[in-house]
Amino acid sequence: MNATAKVIGLDIAKNVFVAVGRDAHGKIVLKKTLHRDDVSRFFATMSPTSIGIESCAGSHYWARKLLVQGHDVKLIAAQHTRAYVSGNKNDTNDAAAIAEIRSRESTKYVPINTEAQQDLQMLHRARRALMVERNAMIYRIRAFAGEYGQVFSIGVAKFRSGFAAWLVNENNGLSGSAMCTFNDLIAQLNDKEMRIESYDERIKLAAKSDERAKRLMEVPGIGTLTATAVLASLADPHHFGSGRDFSANLGLIPREHSSGGKQRLYGITKRGDVYLRTLLIHGARSALRCAGEKQDRLLRWAVKLALKRGNNVAAVALANKLARVIWALLAHGRNYVPTWSKA
Repeated sequence: MNATAKVIGLDIAKNVFVAVGRDAHGKIVLKKTLHRDDVSRFFATMSPTSIGIESCAGSHYWARKLLVQGHDVKLIAAQHTRAYVSGNKNDTNDAAAIAEIRSRESTKYVPINTEAQQDLQMLHRARRALMVERNAMIYRIRAFAGEYGQVFSIGVAKFRSGFAAWLVNENNGLSGSAMCTFNDLIAQLNDKEMRIESYDERIKLAAKSDERAKRLMEVPGIGTLTATAVLASLADPHHFGSGRDFSANLGLIPREHSSGGKQRLYGITKRGDVYLRTLLIHGARSALRCAGEKQDRLLRWAVKLALKRGNNVAAVALANKLARVIWALLAHGRNYVPTWSKA
């Protein structure tokens, strides 16, 4: 091992890892191919150094492992490393590109998740997958029923009541085989909904046991799902310098294409976590719908904007504001004050 390596780029995979090290002048002084079982032992023999890993499956696990050994580990978003790959794409060139971008002061990094965060994220992702499967099952049953000349109203509740009434109707014209298949599909749908309810209960328990989640749920449009999803993706709010940085990370700020001193702003960038951004926008829609005559300063602003620009623009703008409020509450340990003013 070459002791002159100041920055190391580690390209991880399932079994074969590649480490490329650069010295203080940017020259490559280390190239090492490692098996998965040898990674921890290899870095344990090194003095603390700067290590960059591309953010991907398993990257948070390895970042935590190397942090325990005293190394300065940073995760880099995959889209930022592609521009630094020189030559054909292979593991060594990828690791060299990671080391190059890790050595730059202007690089923006991905926060490293804790095990508790990963547990909560897995809970949300599993629930989301079940929701997709449930909707797909409903669409499938609707399509099959349509082949027998039966259509149902939009909405899950209306579909279930209409479909149940159709099945028990003696004059539905269904054969025994069709009835058996439909009953089996409904049984599958019921199983998915029961598991979704189980995940919902676990998420509620997680929200009740976390003081930060309770403070977040005081904000209009923030419920248990959004509060726990925020905590699952944001361990350290100080990773972002301001609420705007957090909002930009979620893709809720306008996309800009300015030149020659003329500013041009378009729709939101839609970067970052799609799931969390979706929850914030849906929460903002709900807050707008239930605003009524509430004296919340934030809601009054959103209602006025909705009258001028429409509900869709107002909902996204309110989601942007909510992201900034969330950051401020977490970063400064504050409670939400609905009637807050500078006075």
